[in-house]
Order: sequence, then structure tokens, then C-alpha cells
Amino acid sequence: MCRLFALSSKEPVSPMAAIKALDVMKEGHDGSGVGILLRDLGGPFENMKDAPILSGIFSEQGMRRLDLFMMDQGFMTKYKMSIKPSKTEVPGVPKRGMYLIRAYEYPETWENLAKDEIETRLMMTRLKIREMGEEKKDMIVFSFWPDTIMIKEIGDPMLIARYLGLDRDELAARVIMAQGRQNTNYAINLYACHPFLIQGFSTMTNGENTAFIPIKDFLLSRNFPGYSGYQSDSEVFAHILHYTMEILGLGLDVYKHVITPLQDKAIDKHPDSLFLKHLKTTCRQMIIDGPNCVIGTLPDNTLFMVQDRKKLRPGVVGGRPGMFAFSSEICGLDAVIPDRDKTRDIQPMHLDTAIVSPDRQEVKICRQT
Repeated sequence: MCRLFALSSKEPVSPMAAIKALDVMKEGHDGSGVGILLRDLGGPFENMKDAPILSGIFSEQGMRRLDLFMMDQGFMTKYKMSIKPSKTEVPGVPKRGMYLIRAYEYPETWENLAKDEIETRLMMTRLKIREMGEEKKDMIVFSFWPDTIMIKEIGDPMLIARYLGLDRDELAARVIMAQGRQNTNYAINLYACHPFLIQGFSTMTNGENTAFIPIKDFLLSRNFPGYSGYQSDSEVFAHILHYTMEILGLGLDVYKHVITPLQDKAIDKHPDSLFLKHLKTTCRQMIIDGPNCVIGTLPDNTLFMVQDRKKLRPGVVGGRPGMFAFSSEICGLDAVIPDRDKTRDIQPMHLDTAIVSPDRQEVKICRQT
């Protein structure tokens, strides 16, 4: 199993808070990797919320190729932050070139484009950089999106955090998602490391998606360029979320009905039974088969947790107004928000979607019934 921790805070918080939570839950992951997503950024990124930020790992050759490509596309660097790994090697952590976080000015030719067109072009730019990197093995790109930083690496989360100096002020964020990996692949590929991000929608999962192949085939048949990659069977959770809300134009409350629809008898009793029957039929190929606990964020920084019907992966939500966290284990919550009212902790059941909105005042539970 993996271990998950996500935080939504009114004030920016260091990613070390999430790393600390993963560290106390380390019996649930084998230290084979960590993925961190930072959104609603503080520090130097506070005043550039609309600027697209590129996150990834680059060799010297890759940096030169990236610079030429981005200049050719019309992107100009607005702010850059480079993480040069410590010279003291850490056992199990591959030797890398440069961990790059760079904010850009949009090309002048994009000035009058609609929001949807800009989002499409940002996605296509990321996919192109990934393609270039896979060709020469000199670039790994995790994200290219406004107000978003993503860092992934192989090894123990705490050792990696110290190795890369993730306690720096520039990385403070109000929304943090982090996963401590349990390696279930024959070889570790950083593109298989959670969280996954597509046009501002992100998810991470503790579980096993045995319905991966039919879901992947359905998403690929949509001919949407972002539905690609699939180094991990869990990446489809982010793409289903995107498909539900962006392509179908439905709400977060419907996401649960897509991936784990109600039994037919329960649908018959539901006030929206006609709609849910139609949804279950038309979206049948996106029904998951767990066990899975999924934590995700929306473009507006709403944080949520859902579980499948098997309910065999742990998940708990707790906190206080201004700061809430979603964790695989209660000890993760205790490590980061020890002063909360623990009697108000919630363990979402298989019908629930636990939601913390951007105002961060409470946990709302949306039940499928």
C-alpha cells in the first residue's frame, strides 16, 4: 500500500509538514518514492498566480534544449528556482542534473486568446516537452500550469526532502498533496508517481485499479491529447475527474456516481434516478474496481476524498477552521494538526465525498444517496 496526505490551509505551509506526516506513516509505504503537489502558492509565487510554472528534472543538455524550445514558443522567464542536489549522495536516490521550477510570461501572441484555448496550449506544451525528454532521456516534466509546483523522486520521502532542501520558504503553499510510494511496478518510473495533474485537476490514490484497461481504452477513445501516458493504473482517476467536470460539465458530486455508481435498487429510490440510470449506462466503462482511496484537488483548490465500495484503504479527515488535512492514518493528522478537536474527525464511508472548499471553514460530506 501507499500512504497519502493532503493539506488545505488559509496560510502558506511548508511541504515539510506533509513529509512529516508521511514519515510517521512509513510502515504503510516502503520508501520507494515520493510525489508532492503544491498549489495556491506563497512566497515569491504569491503575486504571479496566472503565470504558468514549469516543474521537472533536467540534465544540462536538457536545459539547453528547453531554453531553445521555450524561446521559440515565445515564453519568457519571469522567475526561476533551481534545486541543485546535495553533493552527498543519498542511498536509493538517483543522481540527477537540476530540479527546475520556472515561472513564465505568456507569449505575446496569446494575449487575446480565450481561457480554454490557453489551457489547451499549456497542456500541449507540457506534452511536447515530455515527448522531447523521452526521446533524448534528458528532460522529465511533471507540470506546466499556473500556481502549481510538482516535485517527484525515487527514495525515502524524508531523506529526499532533506537532500533537496524542501524546507525553503519559496515552496510554501496553501494546498499540498503528498504520496509515499509502495512500489508495485517492476521498475520505478517517475511518470508513474502520484499525484497526477491535468489542466488543474489532480488526484493521488492508495489502492489498486483492476479496471484499468477498459477505463484507459475508453479515455483514449475520446481523442483528447491529455488522456495519455498511463505509466500508472491510477492516473485514470485524474482523467475521469477532468472528463466528468470539463467534458461533461458536471459537478464534483457526480464524480462519485461515475466511478462507483449506486446499486440499481438504490438508484430507483434516488430523487435523480432517471439521470443516474442514464449516467451509469453511458459512463459504465469508467466504473472502477478497487480497493481505492482517492484524494484530489480541483482548479479552484477544493480538496476532496472518496473511497470505493470495498472500503479497504484507510482515510481520515480532520482539522480546524483555517486548516484541514486528509490522511491515510490518524497519526498523520496528529503530526500536523495536533490541536484539532479529534472528536470531529471523519472517516468517509463508501457513499461519501468529503470536501473542503477554498474557504477552509469546514468539512462537508456529500452522500450519493
